[in-house]
Amino acid sequence: MSPHEHWSIAPYFIVDDVVASADFYRDRLGFRYDRFWGDPPRFCMVQRGGIVIMLSQLDEPRGSFPNHRVDPERGAWDAYVWVEDAEALHAEFVANGVTIARAPCVQPYHCLDFEIDDLDGYRLCFGADLGGRTGA
Repeated sequence: MSPHEHWSIAPYFIVDDVVASADFYRDRLGFRYDRFWGDPPRFCMVQRGGIVIMLSQLDEPRGSFPNHRVDPERGAWDAYVWVEDAEALHAEFVANGVTIARAPCVQPYHCLDFEIDDLDGYRLCFGADLGGRTGA
C-alpha cells in the first residue's frame, strides 16, 4: 500500500422516510446534505467531518435492519466513526435530544467512545483515539 493512498467508506442505510432521516442527521447530528434523488425523494447522502452516510428509501417500505436488532446479543454497530473529541460531540448530541444508547467510556481498544441510535434505529458509535490504535 502506498503511504499516500487514501480510502474512505460510506455506509448505506435503508430507511423508512429518506426526507425525515436526512433531516434528523442534519438537525440532530449536525450533518449536511445538498440534495435528494428521485421524485418522490428516495436517496440522499448526508455528510459531516469528511464522512458520508447514504440513506435510501425503498419503493415499498420493508423497515430498517440495524445490526443490533439482527444480533441483539452482541449489540453490533452499523458504523464506527472516529472523531477528534468524543466528549464534546456527546454533549452536542445530548443538547440536540439524540438518543444515547451508551454513554462515553474508555474501551480496551484505546478509544473513548459512545453510541447513539438514529431515527431508523441504526446504531453509530463515535470514538476518539486515545493512542495505541492500529490500522486507520
